[in-house]
Amino acid sequence: MFRNRNQRLRFTPEQGDEVRVRCRVSLYEGRGEFQLIVEHMELAGEGALQAAFDKLKQKLAAEGLFDEQRKKPLPAAVSALGVVTSPSGAAIHDILTVLARRCPGIDVYILPVQVQGQGAAAQIAAAITLANRAASSGAVPLDALIVGRGGGSLEDLWAFNEEIVARAIAASALPVVSAVGHEVDFSIADFVADQRAPTPSAAAELLSPDQEESLQTLANMEYSLEQLMLVRLARLQAELGHLQRRLRHPGAQLRERAQRMDDIEQRLIRAQHQLLQRRGGDLRLLAGRLRANSPRPALARLDARSEELGRRLASALQHRLRKERDRVSRLEQLLHSLNPMNVLQRGYAILTTAEGSVLKSQAAAKPGQKLQATLADGELGLTVDSVEKGR
Repeated sequence: MFRNRNQRLRFTPEQGDEVRVRCRVSLYEGRGEFQLIVEHMELAGEGALQAAFDKLKQKLAAEGLFDEQRKKPLPAAVSALGVVTSPSGAAIHDILTVLARRCPGIDVYILPVQVQGQGAAAQIAAAITLANRAASSGAVPLDALIVGRGGGSLEDLWAFNEEIVARAIAASALPVVSAVGHEVDFSIADFVADQRAPTPSAAAELLSPDQEESLQTLANMEYSLEQLMLVRLARLQAELGHLQRRLRHPGAQLRERAQRMDDIEQRLIRAQHQLLQRRGGDLRLLAGRLRANSPRPALARLDARSEELGRRLASALQHRLRKERDRVSRLEQLLHSLNPMNVLQRGYAILTTAEGSVLKSQAAAKPGQKLQATLADGELGLTVDSVEKGR
């Protein structure tokens, strides 16, 4: 079985499997052998399908796709429902009948797919993905999905046991109710879905409130609200009667308030007059104290003192500058007298070795040594002919 054929297998053959194959006969002339070239292979019998079912179930369970903690709760209220099933099967008829009876206000979006045979699983998975994409983009306001079909044999229901369908359900952001076959039928989709319904009709009931129950609930709520309103009105009427008995005539209240306003006005005028008199006396007292403690004489004395100190400071600075100029002149004369160049003007010379060090003693000189003499007007290169000790 060549690669382009065995890549299409839905299972991995194992030793001992019973299979049914479609093949063609070929003769290999080099060894004179007949060969069977397999074009298609499938497990033989319903027992083989059950074995494939159990194997995939074990694999997905190990990956955690059946765990309850990853399953999403169903929405409390559904306004738009997507149904992935055959548009001509009994399942869609049952779902629409239940919804029309229980809650006809739910919008139903049918995603038509093939529910058995070659390519059915791919169509179902693609429809689940399409529904999620439409809901996330806002194109279709879906709240949940029903994925299923009517009853049949294990082979008829096999599309809902395919791994591609299971992974599409697991990846769905929309809550998924699986409704495959009858109550006794179980599929891989049932284990992966957020909720399993025994039949398509039961799935529709799970996602739709009973309008009769809702109407009865609303009637009960309306009656309770009416009773509460009657009690509230009675209490308010009693409070109104009590207030009416306590209420005085507005004219009498206005006259009383006007009299009180006049009294308050007279008291306010008297209080303001007394306050002004008291504040005036305080102000005159503070003005006298301020004149007695005026800073102007002290400021005049400080100004005279400041001018005297300024004159004395200017005189001291002039005296100090003269002393410093005399000191600088003396130091300048001293530096001039100590300048070695002035000594050279009197006929002296400075002898240095070839390394540049000053020759201070004849003991440091050697016959044949090169020296350099620095005079007042230039330099001379010398050679020591002899070294004689001083007398």
